[in-house]
Order: sequence, then structure tokens, then C-alpha cells
Amino acid sequence: MRIWKQPISVESLTADSANSAVSHLGMEFVEVGDDFIRARLPVDERTRQPYGLLHGGVSVALAETLGSCGAAHVVPEGYQVVGLEINANHLKGARSGWVTGTTRPLHMGRSTQVWAIEIHNESGELVCISRITMAVLAPR
Repeated sequence: MRIWKQPISVESLTADSANSAVSHLGMEFVEVGDDFIRARLPVDERTRQPYGLLHGGVSVALAETLGSCGAAHVVPEGYQVVGLEINANHLKGARSGWVTGTTRPLHMGRSTQVWAIEIHNESGELVCISRITMAVLAPR
């Protein structure tokens, strides 16, 4: 079942993210499904920490981007969403290539939403799992 209440596409997500941390870090939206959004991120000089691994904060930035985009597109016109809390478990390091994140909703309530984000490396191994809680703000 398609969950989106706002128009959504890879192209619109990319355009909305121009000239932001998303584009600066090299994130690329790659797929929008009926109930998920997928984006990838290069593991390179922009996204690695000094010891050569994907920076944990960058993984969280990918997770927050995906969860926030999902939340913003399932609320009615005029509503806004803002992050309340995010957590992440870093399970495996990545030194090169790409990581890909996928977000799906766990809860879509009237006042809060919870989204799960899984980030995998190119071998399909789980690198990070995250969950974000969003507040839903009604129009004023």
C-alpha cells in the first residue's frame, strides 16, 4: 500500500536537497517505493573519520535525512515534521565504496512518527541501524 500523501520522487528529493549537507556529503537518492525511501552515500574523504572509517555521525546524517524525508511526505498538506530523537547502532565499519540506507515507517501517528533506517555496505552487510522519532506539527 502506498503511504505517501505528498508528491515524492527521486528527482524531487534530490532537488529539495541541493546546496545542503545532503549534497555536500554526496548523498544520492536512488529509489522511492510504496513504503520506503532509499539513498546511498560514498565512503570517501568527505565522509570518513581520521582513522579511515565511515564517520558515525555521517551514518546518522544519512539516517536522519531518510527518516525526515519519509516523515515529511506522509503528512497532509500544511503539516510539518521535526525530529525529536534519533539513535544509531554502528555494527560494522566501512572504508570505501558506497553505503545504502533504506527507511520504512514503524509508526505513523497523529502527533508522532517513528522510522527505522538500515544502512548496508556494498556486500549487503548491515553497517548501521537507526531509529528516528518525529513530531508532527499541525498548521497554525
